[in-house]
Amino acid sequence: MRISVVIPAKNEEENLKPLIEEIYRALTDVANFEVIYVDDGSTDKTFENLLYLKASGFDRVNVLRHKHSVGQSTAIWTGVSHADGELVVTLDADGQNDPSDIPNLLTMASQFPLGSHFCIAGHRKNRKDTAWKRFQSKLANSVRSKFLNDDTHDTGCGLKVFPKQTFLELPYFDHMHRFLPALIRRQGGIIKVVDVNHRDRRFGKSKYNMLGRLGVGLIDMAGVYWLQKRNKLNDVVLENEESI
Repeated sequence: MRISVVIPAKNEEENLKPLIEEIYRALTDVANFEVIYVDDGSTDKTFENLLYLKASGFDRVNVLRHKHSVGQSTAIWTGVSHADGELVVTLDADGQNDPSDIPNLLTMASQFPLGSHFCIAGHRKNRKDTAWKRFQSKLANSVRSKFLNDDTHDTGCGLKVFPKQTFLELPYFDHMHRFLPALIRRQGGIIKVVDVNHRDRRFGKSKYNMLGRLGVGLIDMAGVYWLQKRNKLNDVVLENEESI
């Protein structure tokens, strides 16, 4: 099965080469893969550096670019919609996700029947972030998990594996990437959570800002809850060929 590694990136010029090298080391002997970077309106040399790296021998790298920044969810959607692989791996561009965890997630994904809906979600058990950032994430994850019942401890972890077709069948909205397990479970999919490594950011600055997105996050969560309550497909029981 062909694998598409989709990475949304904004102003990550210094983190590109180390991460690409790690992905190659992790997957070259494991899977038939491509790497899709989506430059989400960077104002540094992210796009130029990606083109240079592709021309320098990293020929599995494909580069897409948004003229203006439209957000991480849309960048992921752009990457997945252009993916050649049946299976998608997402991870963050800052290098804090460890590509060496990907083979383990792919092994778990291989146990699902062809055509099934699922999501293998990483759980950053030992996060390398500030205490304040960990507190914010713990609070947000606790509220979301109890409200949406999505079986996920750490939906903010960028490292996830899911079928391309599963993603394309989900309702699209801005910030949807934060609710992928809940949306896939709504679709009848199975959610599996795996402990993964988490590392310090080597270059650049975090784009994380809980206070700036708190109100939007609550609205999004209410929207996902509404979608869950309106879904009746999982309640359908077909007794025979003539009944619906």
